[in-house]
Amino acid sequence: MIHWFPPHIWALLAGLLLDVIVGDPEWFPHPVRGMGLFIRWMETLLRKRFRNLRFAAPILTASTVLLSMLFAALSIRLAGLCGAIPRFIVMALLSWTCVSVKNLADEAKGVARALVLGVEAGRKRVARIVGRDVDTLTREEVVKATIESVAENTTDGVIAPLLFLALGGPIAGFGFKAASTLDSMVGYMNDKYRDIGWSSARLDDLLNWIPARLTAALMCTAAFMARLDARNARRVVKRDHANHSSPNCAWSESAAAGALHIQLGGTHMYFGKPVYKPTIGDDDRAPEPGDIGAANGLLYWSAALMTTLIIIIWGIL
Repeated sequence: MIHWFPPHIWALLAGLLLDVIVGDPEWFPHPVRGMGLFIRWMETLLRKRFRNLRFAAPILTASTVLLSMLFAALSIRLAGLCGAIPRFIVMALLSWTCVSVKNLADEAKGVARALVLGVEAGRKRVARIVGRDVDTLTREEVVKATIESVAENTTDGVIAPLLFLALGGPIAGFGFKAASTLDSMVGYMNDKYRDIGWSSARLDDLLNWIPARLTAALMCTAAFMARLDARNARRVVKRDHANHSSPNCAWSESAAAGALHIQLGGTHMYFGKPVYKPTIGDDDRAPEPGDIGAANGLLYWSAALMTTLIIIIWGIL
């Protein structure tokens, strides 16, 4: 039944293959950069025009998401005017930009390599992928931050985009990517962004609700495939999945913590202020740089399992 796959599934598979092989090259005009520029421009405009930013927040959220989906739809439509092959190529390229397997793994590897040079190099490198303050992180905390980032972004950088691409093609994928970009830029619950970013944060929570739980299940299975402790991963997920201010983040983080027998979470500094977070997992041993590679293994296996699931489901339909 594989020949019955609709074009957007073939485009998903082609885009994922491109991502695994090529990643996100610096020279490529990634749409997320355009989303980021629009978000910053729109945020500045709304801050000038609205005294109550809570009323402005939904405008920022809706305009970013809808314009991103419109961009994807118009790109596919215009390519379709040139024929089925150009249309498929554009769909595959758009799908490629929605997924981030290789780039996430490469960034994590970069932290591991930097730690060989010393903790300061590790701090500078991990600052590329985490939002917390890194100036005082210890070597162990740098490793933890990297694993947390890999685990969390396995949900919103891999599994969730694949799910939305499978359900609604690149248009749905771009809608999710816009929501995720909004959350990463304005979705902080601090004094600066609490009012302007509340709707973006809530939308991201809503869109990731199912993917987060799906990622936890996939990651527990991935732990078995990667010869880690799948049983302990399931146990920690069951116990610690709610140990986070976000309704979604602790699901994948608890799976990774359980599989690796380490403890994640805890209090960290954000914008100069301590933010308390419950711990996730058990402090069975100190995290080591080698655990970053194991976390990447969970990332790749989870992506492979999700892709297999999509193929099976669409093969049956």
